[in-house]
Amino acid sequence: MNEFGFSERDWKLFRSKVPGWQEAYMDRLNREYIELLSGGGNPADRFWALDKRIRRDKRGVGVVIDMRRSMFWENIVALICDGVIDLNDLDDFSEDVRERVRFLFGGFPSGK
Repeated sequence: MNEFGFSERDWKLFRSKVPGWQEAYMDRLNREYIELLSGGGNPADRFWALDKRIRRDKRGVGVVIDMRRSMFWENIVALICDGVIDLNDLDDFSEDVRERVRFLFGGFPSGK
């Protein structure tokens, strides 16, 4: 455990998983954009709705993330809150990390 409350192993694992999580999230976004563009209604309205959506989405952690160690916990919380990952995506992390995240999201330690 380091000064930030997670192990070096957790940090390295996090860094290795983020690109895959982001790719999967952006793939999901692309499908949503296609659906938005394929919908009915005015083409200009669909275009501007997509523009607005992309401007919002590209600022989220699912697209761009600050990979400093000091941002580890904030990034995990943001990834979960933004729907990029869920608690099951943290199964490979240490029990300490999983318990803290469960606590942050209203759960209780599993006692494993």
